[in-house]
Amino acid sequence: MKMSKENKFLLDGEQSARLNFRKINRLDFNAWLKFFEDPNTSIHWNMPKLAPKLACENWYDKQFHRYNNELGGLNALIEKTSDRLIGHCGLLIQTVDGQEELEVGYSLLPEFWNKGYATEAAKKCLDYTCEHKLSETVISIISLTNHPSEKVARKNGMKLSHQTTYHGNDVNIFRT
Repeated sequence: MKMSKENKFLLDGEQSARLNFRKINRLDFNAWLKFFEDPNTSIHWNMPKLAPKLACENWYDKQFHRYNNELGGLNALIEKTSDRLIGHCGLLIQTVDGQEELEVGYSLLPEFWNKGYATEAAKKCLDYTCEHKLSETVISIISLTNHPSEKVARKNGMKLSHQTTYHGNDVNIFRT
């Protein structure tokens, strides 16, 4: 993959029709903790079950590690009308099948599912990648059972590339 490292992968300060993008911060913790308290948010991934607070702390540690090591990272998605955190979306440098790839990843609080926010946020990330010539291609890593995320990828013009195992999970790789 040809990726330009001098470009930033975070969409801090960017916006879409209904969303503002910014870096995550520790003040988001309590709002995002709801994500880990809802059992429906983890049904598609075979991961160790952690207490919600610990899972949220680990998630934040991972995001700040990404930020600090130029590995991309998720952005906080702030709904313009309410100024509330509704989820996260961003560009992540991932290693899949031994290849470095740029992924668009997204997670929303359940109360904001099925409202088009994931599609809108992911589309903004894909457009940003093209505008800034960050990568020739972008992937999404989607669990075989996660049909809503698959719909988001397809709505944004991504096509199924192949199936693989990623961190112990059987996944589909969608690609632009």
